[in-house]
Amino acid sequence: MATLIKGNILHFPNTTQSPQNDAQYIVDGGMLIENGKVVKLDTYASLVDKYPDAERHDYSGKLIVPGFIDTHLHFPQTEMIARFGEQLLDWLNRYTFPTERKFEDPVYAEAIAHFFLNQLWQNGTTTCMAYATVHKSSAETLFKLASEVDMHMITGKVCMDRHCPDWLQDTAESAYEDSAELIAKWHKKGRNKYAITPRFAPTSTHQQMQKLGDLMQAHPDVYMQTHLSENKDEVAWVKSLFPNSKNYLNVYDSYGMVTDKAVFGHCIYLDDDSWRTMADKNAIVAFCPRSNLFLGSGLYQFDKAQAMGVQTTLATDVAGGDSFSMLKAMGEAYKVCQLQKINLDPLHGLYLMTQGAAHALGVETEVGNFNTGSYADFTVLDPHFNDLSRLRINEPRDPADVLFALSFLAEQNTIASTWIAGKPVYSRTGDTK
Repeated sequence: MATLIKGNILHFPNTTQSPQNDAQYIVDGGMLIENGKVVKLDTYASLVDKYPDAERHDYSGKLIVPGFIDTHLHFPQTEMIARFGEQLLDWLNRYTFPTERKFEDPVYAEAIAHFFLNQLWQNGTTTCMAYATVHKSSAETLFKLASEVDMHMITGKVCMDRHCPDWLQDTAESAYEDSAELIAKWHKKGRNKYAITPRFAPTSTHQQMQKLGDLMQAHPDVYMQTHLSENKDEVAWVKSLFPNSKNYLNVYDSYGMVTDKAVFGHCIYLDDDSWRTMADKNAIVAFCPRSNLFLGSGLYQFDKAQAMGVQTTLATDVAGGDSFSMLKAMGEAYKVCQLQKINLDPLHGLYLMTQGAAHALGVETEVGNFNTGSYADFTVLDPHFNDLSRLRINEPRDPADVLFALSFLAEQNTIASTWIAGKPVYSRTGDTK
């Protein structure tokens, strides 16, 4: 049966350098869905009589946008969100590693994975690029649960064989073998995609980095996710560990890991050579403003990335980031830019977490927009979810103003509903799956 959705519909049908000028906005729009995908997009009035048998869902007065794409977060860190104190390296040792040890228990991992996915959906996120733990089963669990609702999931087991507790280490050989087995079992099975995942250069030996680089070369359509230049102490540590590399990015590049499938979290302290390499190889940045502020890491140079032609996406980085809300990540991105005298337009902010992210990841024919044939992954935003938002957003048909206000005022009940592959996975008035 076809499904017909009504509401104020906003998306970016094309890849663009000027999102604020290239958005498609349909007041009282209609989206026709069949077999989990978008079939038609037009005014509701033009569609309703043509498809009288379609199941109808009326979100009049609400803003319907593509489901958010979060390009960097850690599902095992869900339970340690908003932990007090410490900067990056101490924070890892004090909180992260002990928490991730719990995931050697598959039953525990599955319980947290359920909770994690529900948090994503309650905040409007329908695609994520998530880090699991060093345990192979943790990635399997996330793939399995995402598959149950046909969610677009990108994840991989973390690989690290040094500079972390013995009980959280793998080896160069086991990292390669486990990752290869996960690729064979899950990559492009349904909507799942695999990401080879060295945590960051300091926690992998030369042997492990080489093996993972070899795996990337053997599977060029598989993603790679890691961290890069997040913290000044981290950058100095990498320099001491890899004295023959001209910069931090060069460490990854020397193993063949800088490609158009590579997503690097943070990228705060890049030199010009690194920016050029990122641009030349179409590598991707996951800009994580909430985490960068929470851990005191620094300010991402969004204008530099734009000028150098480096693809930037937006991410929460839970649990360094203190919220699952991509709307709030967008608000913090605005503040980071303001501190550098850069104006981040709210439509550009939405683009970074929908069509812009989809294009960077090479999946714009699947997600990130409402073009014919794309999966019907979407989020319904309620501009009048409480008294303050009703007072502030007095013209709910101005999408830029609605987005800007919600990027600061958003609460969990801002999301009226979240849909994946044409079916609701979250409704504010009902139970999540």
